[in-house]
Amino acid sequence: MLPKVASAEMLRAENVSKHYGPVVALDGVSVEVKRAECVVLIGESGSGKTTLLRCFNRLVDPDAGRVLIEGIDAAQLDPIALRRRIGYVPQDGGLLPHWRVQRNVELVPWLREVGNGEELALRAMELVGLDPQLFGRRWPRELSGGQRQRVAVARALAASPDLILLDEPFGALDAITRADLQITFHRVRQELGITAVLVTHDLHEAFLLASRIVVMRQGRVEQVAPPDELRQAPATDYVRQLLERARVTAA
Repeated sequence: MLPKVASAEMLRAENVSKHYGPVVALDGVSVEVKRAECVVLIGESGSGKTTLLRCFNRLVDPDAGRVLIEGIDAAQLDPIALRRRIGYVPQDGGLLPHWRVQRNVELVPWLREVGNGEELALRAMELVGLDPQLFGRRWPRELSGGQRQRVAVARALAASPDLILLDEPFGALDAITRADLQITFHRVRQELGITAVLVTHDLHEAFLLASRIVVMRQGRVEQVAPPDELRQAPATDYVRQLLERARVTAA
C-alpha cells in the first residue's frame, strides 16, 4: 500500500532519462506535480510525454534519475500495488471486451479486494454521466467511442485514487464528444480534488484543463508554466512557434 504523506507535492521526476536503444525518449527531465492540480504534458510525437507519464506508475522504469510518489522513491514500491493505487486511462480506453461495463468499472476495487466494489463502481459511473441502469449490463462493443472513454475514466476513478494518469484520453473522439468529456473530466476532478497528469497533443485542450502545462520537445522540457504565463511569456522560440501554430496568442 502506498504510504499516505502530508505533503503539497504528489509527484516529482528528478533528472529522469530513458533510452530505447539509440533513441533518447527522456533526457534529464525534472517535473513536479502538486496535490490537487492538473498538469498537462504537451508536445509533438516523440517528445517523450507518454514515456514520462508511464514512469509515474512504473509501466516504464527510467535508466537514470528517479520518480518520487508522495516523497517515496517509486523504485522502492511494488509496481503492481502502485498501479492499483493510481488511476490510469490509456488512449484506447483499455476496456476488457469480454466483461460488461459495470464489471469493467469494478476491476480495480476487485483487484484491491475492496468490499464495496459494486457501490464504488455505480458511483463512478454516475460521476462521469453514465446511468448504471442503462449502461451497466452492456458490452463495450455496444457503446459509442465517447461512452467507452467515460467507462474508462469511471474505472480509473472507482477506487477513489488520489492520482489519475491519462494518456490522450479524448484524442480519438469527434469534436462535440471530446468537448463534452473535457467538461465532465474537469468537473469531476475539481469536485473530488484529484491530482491529474494528462498527455495531449492539443494545446487548446491543455489550456482548458491544466493548472500548469509542461511543454516537451525531443525528450526535454522546454517550459513549465500556468496557461496564462505560457501564453504571455513563452520561454523559447519552440514554445512561441507552438503557440502560433495553434493560434494561441497573448490576450
